Amino acid sequence: ERKYDEVCDFCKKHKTRIQYVIYGILITAYLAALITACSLNFQRALALFIITILVIFFICWDFLMAKYEDRIAALFSPGERFLKRQWFWLKWVLCVTLVIAIICWLIFDTAKLGSRQLISFGGLVMYVLLMFIFSKYPTRVAWRPVFSGIGLQFLLGILILRTKVGFDVFNWLGIQIQTFLEYSDAGAKFVFGEKYTDHFFAFKVLPIVIFFSTVMSMLYHVGFMQWLIGKVGWIMQIFMGTTPVESLVAAGNIFVGQTESPLLVRPYLPYVTKSELHSVMTAGFSTIAGSVLGAYISFGVSASHLLTASVMSAPASLATSKLFWPETEKPRVTLKSDLKTAKGESNNILEAASQGASASILLVANIAVNLIAFLALLAFVDSALSWVGNLFDYPQLNFENICSYVFMPFSFMMGVDWEDSFVVGGLLGYKTFFNEFVAYERLSKLIHNREKGGSMYINGVKQYMSVRSETIATYALCGFANFGSLGLVIGGLTSIAPSKRKEIAAGAFRAMIAGTVACFMTACIAGMLSAPAVEVSCHILLGNAFNSTNLPANSTALVECCQEVFISVNESNPIFPGGNYSLSSWKGCCQMLDLPAPHCS
Repeated sequence: ERKYDEVCDFCKKHKTRIQYVIYGILITAYLAALITACSLNFQRALALFIITILVIFFICWDFLMAKYEDRIAALFSPGERFLKRQWFWLKWVLCVTLVIAIICWLIFDTAKLGSRQLISFGGLVMYVLLMFIFSKYPTRVAWRPVFSGIGLQFLLGILILRTKVGFDVFNWLGIQIQTFLEYSDAGAKFVFGEKYTDHFFAFKVLPIVIFFSTVMSMLYHVGFMQWLIGKVGWIMQIFMGTTPVESLVAAGNIFVGQTESPLLVRPYLPYVTKSELHSVMTAGFSTIAGSVLGAYISFGVSASHLLTASVMSAPASLATSKLFWPETEKPRVTLKSDLKTAKGESNNILEAASQGASASILLVANIAVNLIAFLALLAFVDSALSWVGNLFDYPQLNFENICSYVFMPFSFMMGVDWEDSFVVGGLLGYKTFFNEFVAYERLSKLIHNREKGGSMYINGVKQYMSVRSETIATYALCGFANFGSLGLVIGGLTSIAPSKRKEIAAGAFRAMIAGTVACFMTACIAGMLSAPAVEVSCHILLGNAFNSTNLPANSTALVECCQEVFISVNESNPIFPGGNYSLSSWKGCCQMLDLPAPHCS
C-alpha cells in the first residue's frame, strides 16, 4: 500500500512531465507511420500529409497567438496607425482601383466566355440596390461590411470555381463527404433490412441525418467545431469589420443549424443590439445545417456546389443584414470582451455520440412530418387551382406555375437561361413557401432526367435544364429562408434570450427576406464565375457529331459519351435511353475509340 501511495504521489508530482513523455511517444509514432506511408506511396498518403501539415501550422499559430499576442500586435501597430492616418484618401484609391478592376474583369471575361455573366453581375447590383432602397435606415448604412462581404464571396468563388486547385479541393471534399455518408447504410440495412432502399427517403435519406448529427456532436465534444467556427468567425470579423457575436454565429451556421448556432454565444445574446440580432437571424436563414447537407447530397445534388454555397453564403448573410438593418447603436460585446464559445455538456465522447443521435430524433421527425404535411397540402392546392383554372379553360394552373411567374424575373437576373427561368422560379416558390427539402427533391428529378436523356419537353412541360441553370439553382436554394423556419427561429431564439422577445418578433420577417436575398446574391456570384461546360446530353452530342460524313475531332466530351455507351452495355443497362442513339452514333464511337469489343464487330 505504501509503494502504491509512493507511485501515486510520484505521478501527481511529475504529472506534467509524464504527459509530455506520453505525448512525445505518440507524436513520434505517428510521424514514423506518416513517413513510412509517404515512402511507400506518396500519392496515396498525400491527403494524410496535407492534413498533418495543416494541423501543425494551426497548433503553432494558436501557441504563438496565446503566448505572444501582445508582442505581435505591437509589431504591427505602426502600420495600423499609418493606415488610420492615411485612410481618408487611401479608401478612395482603393474604391477607384476596385471599380477599374471590376470593369476590366467584366470586359475580358465577357470576351472569353460570353455575355451571360453580365446578367448575373446585373442581378447582383439589382439585389444590392433593392436592399438599400428598402433598408431600415438607408442613411446609416456602413458600406465596409457590405462591400467586403461581397468581395469575400467573390474571392471564395474565384478560388473554388475558377482555379483548378480550389475546384479540385472542394470536389475532393465533396467526394469524401459522399463516401463518409454512405457508412450510414450499414445501420439502415441492419435496422430496416436488405431492401431498405425500396423506401428511399425514409430508410436511406433520414438515417444520414442521424449519422451526421452524431458525428457533429462528437466533434463538438472534443472542441473541434468550436475551434473551427472560431477561426472562420475571426477571419470574417477582421475582413468585414463585424462584431464578434454576429461573426461567430455566421461562421457557425456553415456547419450547424439556425437554432443551434446561437447557442455558441448564448451568454451574450441578452446584450446584443437590434442590428446584431437581425444578423444572427439572417445568418440562420441564408445557410443550411450540415446535418441536412448530407440528405441533399443523397438526392443527387452536387456535393461540391452545396459545400461552396454553404461557405459563400456566410459572408453574404452579414453583407445583406448590415445593408437591410444597419447598426445604429454601440455594440456592448467587442473583441476586448474576451468572447468565449459554449462548451458541450457530455462527459465523454460516447455520451456525446449518444446525445447527438438522440437529438436527431426531433430533427428527423420534424423533416418527415413537414414533408408529409407540405406535399399533401401542395397536392390539395394544385387540385383546387386546377379546378379553378378549368373554369377558364386553363386546367394546367397549379402552385408551381404561379410561383414560376412570380420568381421568374429573380431567377433570370441570377443568370439562369431564359428558357429555364420559369422552372427555377417554381423551385424558388417551393423553397420559400414550403421548404428547401421539397425544392431540392424537385431539382434532383430534373438532374436525373437530364442525365438519362430523352425529350426535353413532354406535353409542353420542360423535363430538364442546362447544367448552368442547375448550378445556379443549387446555390439559390441553399438556405433555410422559408415561412416554416420563421416560426422555428422566433421560438428558438425567444427561448434562449427571453428578454429580446419583442426585437426577435419584430425583425424575423426582415431577416427572412435578407436571408433569401443573400442566397440569391450567392447564386449571382456562381453565375458570374461558373465556367461553361458541355451542357448537351450525350445522346444529342453523339447524334450531332456523327450525322456528318467526316469523323469529328476526338474531343474529351465525345470520348466520355462513347465510353458511357460502352459501359452501359457492359453493365447490361439500357443502351438507348429515350431511343435517341442512332446506328451512326454507335459506329462512330467504335471507329473513334478503336476498341476490339464484340459490340463493334
